[in-house]
Amino acid sequence: MYPIILASTSPYRAQALKRLGIKFSQISPNVDEDALKNSDLSPLAIAKELARQKTQAVSCQHPEAIVIGSDQLVSFQGHILGKPGSQEQAIEQLVAMSGKTHELITAVAIDSPDGPFHFENTTQLTMRQLDESAISRYVQRDNPIDCAGSYKIENGGISLFSHIDSTDHSAITGLPLIELVTCLTNLGHPLP
Repeated sequence: MYPIILASTSPYRAQALKRLGIKFSQISPNVDEDALKNSDLSPLAIAKELARQKTQAVSCQHPEAIVIGSDQLVSFQGHILGKPGSQEQAIEQLVAMSGKTHELITAVAIDSPDGPFHFENTTQLTMRQLDESAISRYVQRDNPIDCAGSYKIENGGISLFSHIDSTDHSAITGLPLIELVTCLTNLGHPLP
């Protein structure tokens, strides 16, 4: 079996991959995400290209491995919402999204000695109508300043939503595991 490398330093993606009970290592892909995110490409095209770039950055150094790269974007009213970086920015993002629907777009690219795989997942999330004090309480609780969209749905962020429509709820934390299991099985990693 080929070794598995996660082309990411994201603790959220690593935690997701650990759920499968497989051995893997993590390597930072060192890809300039901001340059592409400021382009005229659609959010889906940006996510796909960033996943591809991350995977290739690591697989060129480790051609004997299965390299998994992923990118996730929050698309709201035609704009990409990045990681807020501060509690004030998180509150601002959540106030804007309150009572509205946004998309969480996740793209995965896999390079291996047996060939490449890629897939995407788009989840529609509708937030409850929330006032600023409820949003402030949430931000104080979860401190989601390192999460695109300003929420940690795997924690208290689930309380922000009235409806989630997805074919794979694991995609919400950055790595769609259902499709990933299919790819890894096809590459000779029997799961479970």
